[in-house]
Amino acid sequence: MTAGLTAAGTLHADAVRVLTAWNAPDAAQDALRRDFLAHLAAHPDGVYRACAPGHVTASTLVLDATGTRVLLTLHRKIKAWLQLGGHCEPGDASLAAAALREATEESGVAGLELRPEPARLDRHRVYCHPGGSWHLDVQYVAVAPPDAVHRISDESDDLRWFPAGALPEPTDEAVRNLVAAATPR
Repeated sequence: MTAGLTAAGTLHADAVRVLTAWNAPDAAQDALRRDFLAHLAAHPDGVYRACAPGHVTASTLVLDATGTRVLLTLHRKIKAWLQLGGHCEPGDASLAAAALREATEESGVAGLELRPEPARLDRHRVYCHPGGSWHLDVQYVAVAPPDAVHRISDESDDLRWFPAGALPEPTDEAVRNLVAAATPR
């Protein structure tokens, strides 16, 4: 077995483990969890972008040390304010590792502390392949250190902190739901 297949099997197994163990907060999230698991059962390559019908992605909502502000990116292609994240890569041993890698790469913030369990799931249409595809997004939350310094990556037009209760436009319902799940009420 090649190293790439071994890594894919490890990441796939981790995704199945995470989604199987995850306690969804409501019936809609549980239905999505079951859909993600069915997709992974049908697609051994379902954790990578090459899987045209859809693929698991890992994203992270970054909170400041007080838990009252969120770091959002103005995505260069989508032109909306989003959490950080993206495609899993062959070197990712777990969904949590992919989420942390993406958040660190896209924010430039060192020392992010990832919460161990996903906060939410989201499925959205994307155009990674001709005719379209789906992102099966496993959404995590990370807390930045008090002295966090961020930098804009080449995937972003902008990167800024926003109060959790005053999100910028344009954003989407998935971001609003993730912020609500991650911040105290």
